Amino acid sequence: MYSTNKKIFEQYSLFGKALANSNRLEIMSLLMQSPKTVKRIAKDTNLSVANVSKHLQMLLKVHLVKNRKYKNYIYYEVINKDIENMLTIFFETAQNQLENLSEIETVFSNSNEYVLTIEDLEKRLSAKDIVLIDVRPSEEYLTAHIPGAISIPLQDLESMIEKLPKDKEIVAYCRGPRCLMSKEAITILKEHGRQAVQFNQSVNDWNLHSMLQ
Repeated sequence: MYSTNKKIFEQYSLFGKALANSNRLEIMSLLMQSPKTVKRIAKDTNLSVANVSKHLQMLLKVHLVKNRKYKNYIYYEVINKDIENMLTIFFETAQNQLENLSEIETVFSNSNEYVLTIEDLEKRLSAKDIVLIDVRPSEEYLTAHIPGAISIPLQDLESMIEKLPKDKEIVAYCRGPRCLMSKEAITILKEHGRQAVQFNQSVNDWNLHSMLQ
């Protein structure tokens, strides 16, 4: 006699299988930033439109994402905040537990560079002694951003850099520790004589931290 209902765990396994793919995890990470079309996801992930569509169908099947039509386009998004929070915790836990992940991230980051923590950023924003910039695409900023941040997409940074003060530290953030846009922004800012530091957590990390306070 079984002590559990195996059919329930079979259904749980379908949920797990949907996430047990690096491309689908990357797609979910992108959709946590803002709703996106298939073409935009394909561009951001360097996957074919057909491949992205196949992955999205799998994610739709287990109710991790939903879609909606706006004008002539179909947008995909994370189905609810519970899934966003679950994935935020999942990525953070994986980052803490997997030694290989830490080694890979070290390759993409300069360990000598100081990176603000969430607690640091809270204090600096309260003190009003920094300028916080969001270097993600503007549609992601419009979907959600850290309070007090201004939107300067990475591709526009050099053309807008003269609007940023030289007497205040500039803090740049993007999609979190798996995103390199804020690191590139720091390099550009320093090349133009600005004091700059990276905040390598995401808006979802910030919101989850605020919710748990």
